[in-house]
Amino acid sequence: MPYSMYVSISGDDKVLIFQMDPDSGKLDKQGEVAVPGRPAPVTATPDRRFLYVGRREVNEISSFSIDQSNGNLSLLGTAPLEFDPCYIGTDRQGKFLLSSYYEGAHAAVHPIDADGVAGSPTIEWLETAKGAHSIQTDPSDKYAFVPHIDNRGGPNAIFQFKFDANTGHLTPNSPPRVEQPKGAGPRHFCFHPNQDILYFSNEQGCSVTGYNFDRANGTLSPFQTISTLPDGYQGENSCAQIQISPNGMYLYAPNRGHDSIAGFAVDPSNGQLTALGQTPAEPTPRVFSIDPQGKFLYSAGLGSGKLAAYSIDDNSGQLNRIDTYDVGEGPMWVLIAQLPG
Repeated sequence: MPYSMYVSISGDDKVLIFQMDPDSGKLDKQGEVAVPGRPAPVTATPDRRFLYVGRREVNEISSFSIDQSNGNLSLLGTAPLEFDPCYIGTDRQGKFLLSSYYEGAHAAVHPIDADGVAGSPTIEWLETAKGAHSIQTDPSDKYAFVPHIDNRGGPNAIFQFKFDANTGHLTPNSPPRVEQPKGAGPRHFCFHPNQDILYFSNEQGCSVTGYNFDRANGTLSPFQTISTLPDGYQGENSCAQIQISPNGMYLYAPNRGHDSIAGFAVDPSNGQLTALGQTPAEPTPRVFSIDPQGKFLYSAGLGSGKLAAYSIDDNSGQLNRIDTYDVGEGPMWVLIAQLPG
């Protein structure tokens, strides 16, 4: 069965829907839905029944049902926000929608009702600091992390929280923050699929840092930082998203400025990273996504309006561009969903 892919196009106020062939990686456009107000972050519930879109110009979150037969979207409702959301994601049970606010300096938890609608008022509206750039719970749904970048007043720290999966409340953990080396700027993160390890992309530091995760206490301790750039590069650059392959063998992070995707091999024994080099990408590769089998990677060029498709070499982790698609002005998120059918 084809996978469904959703790409938010902020400049054209819509979300594109593609069907992806899991064998060839080819994309066929299925349709699109109008989402006024600069749609940007996108997430789905773990069961892939509902999809949510943050609308950054009008400060709203839209909830959609996903047609399990073809991936099409139907609007269920909208919820107002106090600020513009730069990141949204559900908890591990799909009971709550979590969000973070760069300029708003907050993290939030929204209720999701029985019909799949993310609602308002929020369960949690927690002041953190400027530069809050993402939020996720750990696989046990007991802890949450909110990285804050080192830019325009951001504190350059990862905030650590305890998360109540029954009520949706967040409380500061001990210690409440993981301080960073000057100029790092933790932005986004991903969990290793089978080890107690997290990887953070450092926006200003142009690097990836690996952290050991203490699952008993919900705290992080760094063990490695490695550059996303080639030796000797002197131009401007910043990092954005980060993802690990489903088998935990390869990690990828895009470079905005160098316009490439940095690849890393992951040591299965301890999570240490070894650089694989950089693959040319569409200009300003802000967002990307890996398919559920780890065979293909799709990177959107914010500066080009194109989506680049790559195959992932299973033996080396190297990326090979197989196609390029015109998607529209300002692609801001790419999500691939394997529907239950």
